[in-house]
Amino acid sequence: MTPLSLPIPRETRIVIPRLAQSLLSNKAGVAGLLIVAMMVAVALAADQLAPLDPLRRNLSLKLMPPAWLEGGDLRHLLGTDSQGRDLFSRILFGARTSLAVGVAAVALSSLIGLALGLVAGMAGGKVDLLIMRLIDAMLAIPTMLFMLVVALVAGSGLLPLVVVIAATNWVGAARIVRADVLSVKEMDYVAAARALGARPLGLLLRHILPNTLSSFVVVSTMNVGTVILAESALSFLGFGIQPPDISWGQMLSEGRQYLATSWWVATFPGIAITLTVLGVILLGDWLRDHLDPRLD
Repeated sequence: MTPLSLPIPRETRIVIPRLAQSLLSNKAGVAGLLIVAMMVAVALAADQLAPLDPLRRNLSLKLMPPAWLEGGDLRHLLGTDSQGRDLFSRILFGARTSLAVGVAAVALSSLIGLALGLVAGMAGGKVDLLIMRLIDAMLAIPTMLFMLVVALVAGSGLLPLVVVIAATNWVGAARIVRADVLSVKEMDYVAAARALGARPLGLLLRHILPNTLSSFVVVSTMNVGTVILAESALSFLGFGIQPPDISWGQMLSEGRQYLATSWWVATFPGIAITLTVLGVILLGDWLRDHLDPRLD
């Protein structure tokens, strides 16, 4: 029998339809998935979708209103900014930066939180106490203030921004993972595996870690929206993405002084941020409902 003719495991045939059925039965989850998929597609295809160069300035066209308002032009569907740059093109390219920061920062912070949570839950004693005191210290410091201080030290740019955000967003994942580990390691099947001679690393990888991943995945997914907002806030305050790179938060910062006269400069990036965060929240709610057996 060739590898191509091997039967698909029954477990796989069951899990995939159940996953799809669970998603289709949740209208909010479908909406969240569609929004997130659309934003990811826009970010990946920004080069093909953008009608104009997002960095090209034309001061004769500065602060042009959207195409459907008086004085607008169809070549600039959402209008232009104070430098005459096309807002629609800039929003498309801004999606690439904002989502990249969100995914990278969440991945890094989640790995830190997962590692510290597993170590605290498994080791216990002084190690657990030390990690929990570190978490308490992080919770006692205002998040935005801490990010601003770290940003001043690390500097501006894409990589420093990811590090800054990750350094302040691992606490939630660590607490959730630690709590799950403390609960799971007292289960009967873990005690049985330990009695049969399983080593601590084997217990962790085969029995404990798989049963903590559902909560971890949900927390990490929900954290994407938080990270996108954090990137927007830092860029808005001037400590995030710097020109010529483009992000939604940076566009908000540039457009805030024109809110009274040219509202579109800040409004459309704000709408993009709101839609993306809403999509992530809806998708995270569905994942929580699907993965958490306590909600069945």
